[in-house]
Amino acid sequence: MKEALWWKQVESTILCGLCPHHCKIGENRFGLCNVRQNIDGKLYTIAYGHPVAIHIDPIEKKPLYHFFPGSKILSIGTIGCNLFCEFCQNWDIARATAEDVKSRDINPQEIIESALSSGSLGIAFTYNEPTVFGEYVMDIARLAHDAGLKTVMVSNGYISPEGIRDIYPLIDAANIDLKAFSKDFYRRYCRGDLQSVLAALIEIKEQGTFLELTTLIIPGLNDSATEIEKMTRWIVENLGVDTPLHFSAFHPSFKMMQVHQTSKTDLDSARKIAINSGLRYIYEGNVAALEENNTYCYSCGRLLIERQGYTVDQKNLQSHMCSCGAKIAIVQ
Repeated sequence: MKEALWWKQVESTILCGLCPHHCKIGENRFGLCNVRQNIDGKLYTIAYGHPVAIHIDPIEKKPLYHFFPGSKILSIGTIGCNLFCEFCQNWDIARATAEDVKSRDINPQEIIESALSSGSLGIAFTYNEPTVFGEYVMDIARLAHDAGLKTVMVSNGYISPEGIRDIYPLIDAANIDLKAFSKDFYRRYCRGDLQSVLAALIEIKEQGTFLELTTLIIPGLNDSATEIEKMTRWIVENLGVDTPLHFSAFHPSFKMMQVHQTSKTDLDSARKIAINSGLRYIYEGNVAALEENNTYCYSCGRLLIERQGYTVDQKNLQSHMCSCGAKIAIVQ
């Protein structure tokens, strides 16, 4: 437990400023994320130093396809999330309380030592929503950079401007879930706000963090051609044509067991719309895909990175340049 950042006292309650919910938290109560608690008039984070999941993952699993392809990264997560997605794939920790799961007591320096000893590229904050353990993220990230390690956020993007300005200058790359392009979808199925996420995406990019996006395509809910076209055109206009976008297949989970899984045809259709909108790098996940997982040069069409599962083979690529001379949006 550690005293939290991003809060102020308002009369007899605490106002948390970490995310757009701006929770008003009474004595001994928690914010909506379940990990930020008012104790004796101060806000504390009970997630600090208590990861519930630690694994070595391929960087492609985040998914990040344009950030040190083929690398492995130490991935950590705690309990807690500030959205309430009815289709959550990690609901067992995202919606857990401290009493629900066992956690380890691991300080930031121990995380760094684990990453170094495993030969990892760095540390990924993932599995649950890392925004809610932002203090832990920042302390680890500072030490990571001192040790020559990279830092990655896998996030829902539901974070305040203040949180972004404090956290993301310490983050090298992020994959943000853009869950839909509908205010109603965010409100009904996530208890969130689309506009806050869109504003956060712009701000995160302005902080210099390398950005990739993921959208989970859910049949009948966020998969209309009109919505996908609006979303991909927004990405082009606000984040740029080089922003990698991952369309991921939905599988029945949590409170959406009745919704059928996404077909390969559904993802192909979304990908075609994104290409027509002008995006250069569009991928498909959670399905058996071949060329849809490869990276090609937008200029000459050459195969640059071939992916089979998490096996990566680079071709015709020198640093961030195709052999034809085109500059590719890749960090390595």
